[in-house]
Amino acid sequence: MNVAIIKDEIFLKHNPGEYHPERPERLEKIYQAIEESGLRNFLQVLKPREATFEELCWNHSPEYVKTVQQTLGQSHVQLDADTATSPESYLAAANAVGAQFVGLDALAQGQVKSVFALVRPPGHHAEYDRAMGFCLFNNVALAAHYALKKLGLKRILIVDWDLHHGNGTQKSFYQSKEVLFFSTHQYPYYPGTGRVEEVGEGEGKGYTVNVPLPAGCGDIEYATVYRKILVPIAREFKPEIILVSAGFDIYFGDPLGGMLVTPIGIGYITRLLKQLADEFCQGKILLTLEGGYSLQGLVDSVTTVLHELIGQTAIPSDKLEEMEETNKEPEVLAHVLAVHQSYWRSLA
Repeated sequence: MNVAIIKDEIFLKHNPGEYHPERPERLEKIYQAIEESGLRNFLQVLKPREATFEELCWNHSPEYVKTVQQTLGQSHVQLDADTATSPESYLAAANAVGAQFVGLDALAQGQVKSVFALVRPPGHHAEYDRAMGFCLFNNVALAAHYALKKLGLKRILIVDWDLHHGNGTQKSFYQSKEVLFFSTHQYPYYPGTGRVEEVGEGEGKGYTVNVPLPAGCGDIEYATVYRKILVPIAREFKPEIILVSAGFDIYFGDPLGGMLVTPIGIGYITRLLKQLADEFCQGKILLTLEGGYSLQGLVDSVTTVLHELIGQTAIPSDKLEEMEETNKEPEVLAHVLAVHQSYWRSLA
């Protein structure tokens, strides 16, 4: 088996409150669908571990980590307007980070080619010293730190296709040329970051690539953006591993989003990333669950991604041909090309 998932009951223990959109049922439905669909027969299942205090401080201030630790056992702590904890939220969040490290070790040791960490709480909004947007610790950012510090990698590609811009991840590596951060996101929208002009600073200038998209974009628009912007940049960058903030709130029926992407479109993006991983990374790709608040959208999208990873594509041939050959360019695409042509020769 070349594909693994990371799952555990601890991730169901985080409960930010009644009626909160980031609820345990999100993962319960995904776990259930994997068993009932027969996908489980094609997947290794890995167990997470708890990240240590020192590891969490690679991306977060010691004071902030202690603040989250102190919520352990408390019935409810409100960390920001959208982000709250329950008695075991710290353990869930620390294991969500540790799941990244388990997945990376499995990839580095050649146990599998791809890993999908089915964890919560999500992470890409969490900043150095604060929780944001349902996120406690920045899972994917900490995965990149682990790859740099423990695996000795030098070129890491982070792709964030969540509906919302990954402000925390961007800030973590804004001055780094070792981590290329690529984000498509609805804009203007929460958290308000992610303009085209946000390209990085110092050594990291050009290594942040934002494609802010208007609401209403669907499969063809996303396919066009990823084919025309991400693929050439990634081939020039030559990543050693690909990390994905896999948010499914771009799904056409998501209650918090305004995009029109179907599971087929998400499967196509997965296919492109898998091809890039095969080309440059010996297949190594780690996906981590971020947003997605339609339970049906989560089930359909996650299972489509897993089918793509195991080589049982769910994309009909006519749809594949349409996404491969049809260009439907959002207006912002020309702006992205103009800004980044000076950093990436492949876009010229």
